[in-house]
Amino acid sequence: MTAKPPPSSKRPAKRVGIGTRPPANPQAEAWIRQGDADAFSKGDVFTARLTLDITPALRSRIKVSAFTQGVTVADLLRALLEREFPEHRRENTP
Repeated sequence: MTAKPPPSSKRPAKRVGIGTRPPANPQAEAWIRQGDADAFSKGDVFTARLTLDITPALRSRIKVSAFTQGVTVADLLRALLEREFPEHRRENTP
């Protein structure tokens, strides 16, 4: 047994036009671009990833310390490592 094709409609398909883009809000556009610039520069600066195995207790202390200082854990650890291993240090130079 074969299926019958659906009857063709004599009515033309209804087309809905897409309107023009609304005018941009310059302050909103600047705010959006500012966020993109911050994310772009952060990716350029921090390109290496470091993984450490630490105890849950140490992780908790680090998180609490970062929270009380109002910074992220990553920023707290970057600053700590930068203080301990500055770029221009005598024992780091050959």
